[in-house]
Amino acid sequence: MSHGGSMIDLVEIRPRLQRLDTACVCDAEKSVQLQLRVIDPQIRPLRRGLKMVGLAHTVQCKDDFLTVIKALFEAQAGEVLVIDSQASQRALTGELFPTEAIRKGLAGIVNDGPCRDTAAVRALPLPYYARSVDCRAGATQQLFATQIPVNCGGVTVHPGDILFGDDDGILVATAEQWEQLLPVAEEIQRQEDQLLARMAEGTSLEELLNFREHCDNLRAGRASKLEFRV
Repeated sequence: MSHGGSMIDLVEIRPRLQRLDTACVCDAEKSVQLQLRVIDPQIRPLRRGLKMVGLAHTVQCKDDFLTVIKALFEAQAGEVLVIDSQASQRALTGELFPTEAIRKGLAGIVNDGPCRDTAAVRALPLPYYARSVDCRAGATQQLFATQIPVNCGGVTVHPGDILFGDDDGILVATAEQWEQLLPVAEEIQRQEDQLLARMAEGTSLEELLNFREHCDNLRAGRASKLEFRV
């Protein structure tokens, strides 16, 4: 399978993902039997309420952010800086980098390591994820690799992979995988919207589920699945 996507893929996929959330995409994964890459949930967004969709621009470094600066200068609009910090103990991103990322039209920053300047970063309209916070800055003495496969949050991210993130987490897949997942996720989202509308009109959750039947089947040792009645 080829890895990554192009800006053309991103233009087609981004508006569809922006209408979804990571939860319904994870539900869709079960139906298409496709192994999504889910970044470690310990890597959290500094500012909530933003969605991130972009092509991975990868960085590898350790306790030194010179390579992050290099990647920031080289990254193109629509890309996400994905940083493999190799268990760094010092901050690799702060306030200046997301400010420049916004100026360049980047889609976000995912730092599997420490960040700082968090109060200022939370005021910026850029999806920005980090594993931890540390007030000490890394060094600027060593250039590591960029645009290679990296480990970020326990999964391998290739340059050009498409990342989708919201408050619940970050998913990574190729353009081809997203094309498989999206129609199923969109249908799940449509059904969920219908269910919420019916509940808002007064229908109980119990009426919308096959809960009793499902439990009876389980007690009797029969195969069963908890399902909504849309």
